[in-house]
Amino acid sequence: MPTISELFVYPIKSCAGIALSEARLLATGLEYDRCWIVTDPAGAMLTQRAYPRMALIKVELGDTELVIRAPGMSEFRTPLDAARLDAPRKVQTQVWRDAAYGLDTGDASAAWFSTFLGVPARLLRFDPEHERIVDPDYTASTGGATTYFADGFPLLVVGQASLDDLNTRLQRKGAPSIPIDRFRPNVVLTGLDAYEEDYVETLSVDAGDTADGITAVQLQLVKTCARCPMPTVDQATGAPDPDWPDEPTDTMSTYRANSQRNGALTFGNNALVASGAGAWLRVGQTVEAELGFGD
Repeated sequence: MPTISELFVYPIKSCAGIALSEARLLATGLEYDRCWIVTDPAGAMLTQRAYPRMALIKVELGDTELVIRAPGMSEFRTPLDAARLDAPRKVQTQVWRDAAYGLDTGDASAAWFSTFLGVPARLLRFDPEHERIVDPDYTASTGGATTYFADGFPLLVVGQASLDDLNTRLQRKGAPSIPIDRFRPNVVLTGLDAYEEDYVETLSVDAGDTADGITAVQLQLVKTCARCPMPTVDQATGAPDPDWPDEPTDTMSTYRANSQRNGALTFGNNALVASGAGAWLRVGQTVEAELGFGD
């Protein structure tokens, strides 16, 4: 039976993730996932696609603050609770084609990010007075869904066997293996065959007894994840491997072009929270996977 082997949250979009042994599941995804975004002064998002050094920005969830660190920089802290921001300016930004709304965390955070990235930058906290609606073409099964600053969906699920297969292919051509963090998943599963997550329609998790009575979680997997060049960025160095700068994209192009996604290279499957918001997901939980292969 499939098992949750790893859980990750990425509090600041496109910055380093945090591996967790347990994470609370909200309707928008894992708690604190993509709650912050770095933008330019006009509100346009900044990501590793253009600024790979963002991978070097490490974060930690403190009791009341998000702790932010980077090489050569002093530690910076910002409140976890948006209500603790001091009269924040409301900003409209955009995540791809979607309008999204944030609260500017202030000039001190702007100076910190601008200094490290070498370009004018601002840090926004998602505005809790707004919702960001997930593409309704993919949410009929759950009656709608919302997310924060994620690319498009609350969760990304990846099977460990898929990464193992990719690494075998890389090693055959002499390229180094890569870790799972290149693909920035939220939930990693063992016990599936390679790329079997492509065909999973629902994942059911027995969350156990909770104080509010939530005992079961169901995730709906709705859209395989098309990959941009961002997996070529080594998350430990903030730059592509100088000897293999186009991996794993080059290798994936030989076998992961998805005809149902107009030839896009896919890896992992995006998911919605169908039920169980408020429950905790934990490493080691077993998962029941229901497969579907279309018509």
